[in-house]
Amino acid sequence: MPSPPAPFKATLVGWCFGVLWFLALPAALVLVVVTWSDSAGAWAGELAEVVRDQRVPVAILVFTLAEMAAYHLRYRLPFANRVESLGPLGLPPDAREDFQVAQSFLEQSERALKRPIRSAAAGSPLAFAPSRQLALALEALRTELDREPPDAVAFRAAYGSAQQLAAEQLASARKSEARRTLESLVAAALVALGLRAFVFEAFRIPSGSMLPTLQVGDHIFVNKLRYGALLPFTDTRLFAQLPPERGDVIVFEFPDDDPQNERQDFVKRVIAQPGDTLEAERGHPLINGWAVPYCRAGRYHYGENDGHAFEWGELDVEFLNDHAYLTLYGEDSDPAWEHEGPFHVGPGEVYVMGDNRNDSLDSRRWHHGAGGGVPDANLRGRASRIWLPLSRLMLPIMGAPKLPAGMPHELSEGVERCLAQRPARTRPPAPTAGAGSHPLG
Repeated sequence: MPSPPAPFKATLVGWCFGVLWFLALPAALVLVVVTWSDSAGAWAGELAEVVRDQRVPVAILVFTLAEMAAYHLRYRLPFANRVESLGPLGLPPDAREDFQVAQSFLEQSERALKRPIRSAAAGSPLAFAPSRQLALALEALRTELDREPPDAVAFRAAYGSAQQLAAEQLASARKSEARRTLESLVAAALVALGLRAFVFEAFRIPSGSMLPTLQVGDHIFVNKLRYGALLPFTDTRLFAQLPPERGDVIVFEFPDDDPQNERQDFVKRVIAQPGDTLEAERGHPLINGWAVPYCRAGRYHYGENDGHAFEWGELDVEFLNDHAYLTLYGEDSDPAWEHEGPFHVGPGEVYVMGDNRNDSLDSRRWHHGAGGGVPDANLRGRASRIWLPLSRLMLPIMGAPKLPAGMPHELSEGVERCLAQRPARTRPPAPTAGAGSHPLG
């Protein structure tokens, strides 16, 4: 039998092996699939559209399949013959795999021997008493696993004998081990579903109503704990922090009665809270008669938005409470929107507007133009960070305003100039008594 080659920094090689084949390669495949879906033409059909709309599930699926393939081929991958954790060095791949499986078998069998069983008569725990033959077989297997250099013939004989005896005497214990494994998998699935339901969820931006803060196709994380976790099938929230603050970017279930938008999730910015009176002059909000301050940064040239390509608009920096954010006013605005309101915000709701003020279906236009708010029960959470595209990876949505890549230098300077000239007053006055009790519109 050939002697095993001397390992060269086996621990470092093992770490590099794992990172390369079980992290870098699956991540690269996910990136390839996502990039392909973004650049694929009409020939790709519905497949590319599914990938674009469901990036998170598709990414998880691709990553998992790549992990499974790498694990199945782990003994035959490049550099596997230098990784000690995959079994004794110098043996063929099949023999190394048998050694690793036998090691797992030995550990499970020894754990099974230590667990108590219950007497059928009294229901009391009793120590399991294996035959001396099984104990000797397991000891012989451990001896062969620890032998240097390994003896493949003696190992296979010891492994076969231990397997046969364990199958006869540990059947019930092994069934219990399988049940525990299944319970662990179910628990992991429940934890993942719980995190999605109560902590964080991913959303995709389908339209340009929040330009330039959120671009069409951006994927964002939403913090579902910010306003309290909503208990399933109820209107009750745990640890509720309501209402949302002015300036928050929120995700919510569409509250209007338009059948085309029912059960859809929208993303907008909170402008007015309960008791406030909201108006808009050419898209610029007034809260309780006070004009929200803004600064003009320059002309903004943006790409395709809802089928209208290469539009121009006025880019402003708006200041509300502690927030500063970008707003866009397209040059082709509807004359009917010169003045909107007044809208009176009732209890248990907030009024929202899109940052793309002339191209947003928001509180000003719901209920057939009468206006309307987002009820607390419809809140999904607060938009947290952008996680795709990679050029905006983990960009905070509620942070300092940042232009997308490729914008003219003059426009960036205009935004910086506006931020440096932050007005002294950015909070609206308190609403007048009784304003919140007025009917909508």
